[in-house]
Amino acid sequence: MFTAVEIRGSGYHNRTLVGSNLIEQVGNHARKHPSGKTCAIVTDTHVGPLFARRVKRSLTLAGFKPIVITIPAGEKSKTLKQAGAICAKMIAAGLDRQSFVIGLGGGVIGDVSGFVAAIYHRGIPHVQVPTTLLAMVDSSIGGKTGVNTADGKNLLGAVHHPSLVIDDVDVLKTLPRRDFNQGFAEIIKHAIIADTKMFKQLQSWKARSPRRPLALQKLIRRNIEIKSNIVAKDERDQTGERALLNFGHTVGHAIERAGNYRKFLHGEALSLGIVAACAVSIKRAGLPPRQRDAVIDVLRRFDLPTCLPKNFPRNKIVSAVKFDKKFQSGKIRFVVTPKIGTAYLSNEVTLDDIREAVSKL
Repeated sequence: MFTAVEIRGSGYHNRTLVGSNLIEQVGNHARKHPSGKTCAIVTDTHVGPLFARRVKRSLTLAGFKPIVITIPAGEKSKTLKQAGAICAKMIAAGLDRQSFVIGLGGGVIGDVSGFVAAIYHRGIPHVQVPTTLLAMVDSSIGGKTGVNTADGKNLLGAVHHPSLVIDDVDVLKTLPRRDFNQGFAEIIKHAIIADTKMFKQLQSWKARSPRRPLALQKLIRRNIEIKSNIVAKDERDQTGERALLNFGHTVGHAIERAGNYRKFLHGEALSLGIVAACAVSIKRAGLPPRQRDAVIDVLRRFDLPTCLPKNFPRNKIVSAVKFDKKFQSGKIRFVVTPKIGTAYLSNEVTLDDIREAVSKL
């Protein structure tokens, strides 16, 4: 049982399937999309042992000839070197321009496999099978792919929309609680920038209850709609509309970099970035402090961090902000919210504003 979300934009059209027991049906659904018979399943050392065999079997039964490429789990695999190694294995296996790539894993795998699909033979189809809540509601939508450099996250990449996304809510049962909860940082972000009603629902969400498939299915679908609608208005991040999705990310990415990508998960760093963005929004956009407090309460409901450890190098955060892709001509574009449910891009935020917000974390 699944629902399909049709995603359309300028020059692209794809589907996201959301439901249960979809892992066993990857082959059948992939067969409905134009592609060749050979494909690479790109996964990692955490996800591969859980799901790669089932996905490969499903593809084989559907008439495909899949190979499995497994890379080390974690942000450290998001490199140009790793992408090159994946391409080398695909070349050795005889994959050509009629082949396609399946990304089986979380956000890192989605970004790397999507980047490989974008550059292999100048672009081949990409199918995403996200295995984390974070990837289902965020990174699998919008077509952004990329790898990191020593100077920052996602500085090398391409916009390459997936042909198909398959969100099987059953796989979320395998996630440790910390990994599951980090996905709610992106959900809360979407609520802050675009959906007051969803924010109110999150305020009453029973965070410690079982992971109810139907409730999750509806929540995931709503977040796909929010993000895809924003992306459709500004696919290549040129008008500022898509930049709204970066609420909390300017400081969040800087926190990740300051912690050498080891201290916090992405969603946890984003949670802290959201708190900082709310502090800046109070000063620059007139956000009522009580709404900032409501945001903090919801983040805590999902055990997401709202304060930095006392010994965390805060000075490194401000330095890392300067490497953010949202800097243009030396000026930062910072997303602020005047009230929950809406946001806009401001050019008035200064590094001192950010430094002040970080000092309070």
